[in-house]
Amino acid sequence: MHPLLRLSPRPLLYSGIVALSLAGSPLLAAAQEEAPAAEDTVDATVDGNEIRYSDVIRSAQSLPAQYQQNLPQVFPALVERLIDMQLMEDRGRAEGLANDEQVKQRVAHAEAEAISQLWLQRRLEAAFTEEALDSAYERWLEENPAQDEVKARHILVEEEEEAREIIAQLEEGEDFAALAETHSTDPSAEGRGGDLGYFTHDRMVEPFADAAFAMEPGTYSQEPVETRFGWHVILVEDRREGTPPGQEAVEGQLQEMIATDVIQEARSELRDAAEIEVHDFTGGAAPGTDAQ
Repeated sequence: MHPLLRLSPRPLLYSGIVALSLAGSPLLAAAQEEAPAAEDTVDATVDGNEIRYSDVIRSAQSLPAQYQQNLPQVFPALVERLIDMQLMEDRGRAEGLANDEQVKQRVAHAEAEAISQLWLQRRLEAAFTEEALDSAYERWLEENPAQDEVKARHILVEEEEEAREIIAQLEEGEDFAALAETHSTDPSAEGRGGDLGYFTHDRMVEPFADAAFAMEPGTYSQEPVETRFGWHVILVEDRREGTPPGQEAVEGQLQEMIATDVIQEARSELRDAAEIEVHDFTGGAAPGTDAQ
């Protein structure tokens, strides 16, 4: 399960907030690095109103990540969209919509949302220190210990008796890889002699994994191993200690861990300092609610 969902008591709420706070920022930051503020070019003008490169970048924040990753390709379309929006804004202002009550309500809502998001974003940015990332990595290692790996080959057949016949041939000195090429129904056998490479215990179905990890390197299974796929004969070739991924490889997960902690802390801090009453649909206080 995703670390954020494991750690958070309200996974849907927190994962959504974390995604909102983190999503897209590296992509847009990279795009902004390509054109510093000093090169904030004017990409279009509409009745004298300038549409600048920075305006286009800001508009890209609403796009899915795959479009942000291909910003040069979608850039012209973004400019055209901003031109249309500028034209509609100008016409709306000419018709007096700036003083329309619905516009004022939407502006107030957008302002409230922008303030709350920026407040959380700055709190998160302040929390993403090297020390915090190092600490989160140590915690991640404790929660995700490196697993030992086994390197094995196998021969998969449909009947137990056939598997026993193969084991008998191995006892007579037959080559395991050659037998796999001839008898195994697993596609891994073709051209590879049943080689499965290195794998951790959790990557294989349980009966197979239990058998493979109980064997010594250089030995094959003395009894056929049954799984839902059929009957297996297993040859373990090597075993090695697992090595955890480096900190950079899991940095995204570390940021989510830190963000989850920050959001939980901020939420508790704000609620502890506030008087909150939740009402049911009739307008009365909902059962079981209090100032928190």
